[in-house]
Amino acid sequence: MTEQLDREALRAWYEGHLIQELLPFWMRALDERHGGVYTCFTNTGSELLSTDKYTWSQGRFIWLWSRIADLCGRKVLSGDAESFLEQAGKTVDFLKRHAMLDNGNCAFLLTEEGAKKESIPGQGYDTSFYADCFVVLGFSEYARVSGRADIAEDALRLYDRIRGRLQSGHVRSEPYPIPEGMDSHSVSMIMLNCSQQLMDALQSLGHPDESRVRSDCLAYAERILRHFLQPDGQVAELVSKEERAQDTLLCRHVNPGHTLESMWFVIAAAERLNRRDLIAEALPAVKRAFELGWDAAEGGLLRFVDREGGEPRGLRTGDPYERLILDTWDTKLWWPHSEALYSTLLAYEHSGDPAFLSMYSQAHDYVFRTFPNPDRTVGEWIQIRDRSGRPLNKVVALPVKDPFHIIRNVLLILELLPSEGIVRPEVI
Repeated sequence: MTEQLDREALRAWYEGHLIQELLPFWMRALDERHGGVYTCFTNTGSELLSTDKYTWSQGRFIWLWSRIADLCGRKVLSGDAESFLEQAGKTVDFLKRHAMLDNGNCAFLLTEEGAKKESIPGQGYDTSFYADCFVVLGFSEYARVSGRADIAEDALRLYDRIRGRLQSGHVRSEPYPIPEGMDSHSVSMIMLNCSQQLMDALQSLGHPDESRVRSDCLAYAERILRHFLQPDGQVAELVSKEERAQDTLLCRHVNPGHTLESMWFVIAAAERLNRRDLIAEALPAVKRAFELGWDAAEGGLLRFVDREGGEPRGLRTGDPYERLILDTWDTKLWWPHSEALYSTLLAYEHSGDPAFLSMYSQAHDYVFRTFPNPDRTVGEWIQIRDRSGRPLNKVVALPVKDPFHIIRNVLLILELLPSEGIVRPEVI
């Protein structure tokens, strides 16, 4: 990559990567009978270990296939919009039939046919509100693209249920329980994404609750910038409710990938809310996260770093999350790198700052020499790597090959770099 942005060439390159390397893998993983997608593959993608379906991944899949249908319909991509939307709809129906619990929450794990399973024996079915959030995301996008007002109502009902659980303080967040006495950036971050997607769906349908969800969206964006964004530009993953705990490992650690993802959430929401001041606040955080996270020795983004850079450090509290930070801080994971590709390009588009284009170029060169699977008969990426970039046979969050981040960011990049004749979505 050079530091000249040839939009047409870059757009063609990403479309080729999507069509030749990414979609063929996931098209083979579709469950045409029940709906949804199989995700429990090895890191290389060569072997399916289980036909179980994590609701988390199924909601994400609905979002992807709905957005692809939308892009095909708007001629951003060539393809059969109807077939993508049909498969998304099958997965919506699968989750509506099987994932919803009597208490209004979602089951975290299902069998291939839809029977509920306990992901942690004896802990019940609804072990993570994050799964519910990804169902909201998927249902919202499907409703927007399909025009199905009934699915938008389902998404709104589930969103309100999540909001109530969070406000009560009684919410579970496997696989990463929030440490006692901490405010988690990830909660505001996922709720910003949910509210923005739901707002878009409700607006497209002329729904009367769009205005209140719009207010939520603004509140979540402002909370991230006021509560988690620090004076030096880094975003704290955890903020203690006690001042004396600020020098602990939990409070000192930074998740660069989460910051990059969160800041484009803020920018996307700010665009829709007509709040360019929020975009101006988010841009320096993109730069700071990239600078903190970049591994000068080996290249790529480290999973966790200290707020002053390098290996995370600080006082220990004994919380299990500390072990995750220390054991995996120097791994190279697929999702922060796909987020870096989009967030740096988006920041460049908004600012014109060549530093962002340089960061994008740096990320692009590393990503595409490291992550794509060299076995073209399998395709996709080998998503989990060690510090030097070698594949690791480890589980990250869920025992799945995640379908979401890579394709989502490629789709967003294709929308960001349109070719002539593309029908642009209406600005809200």
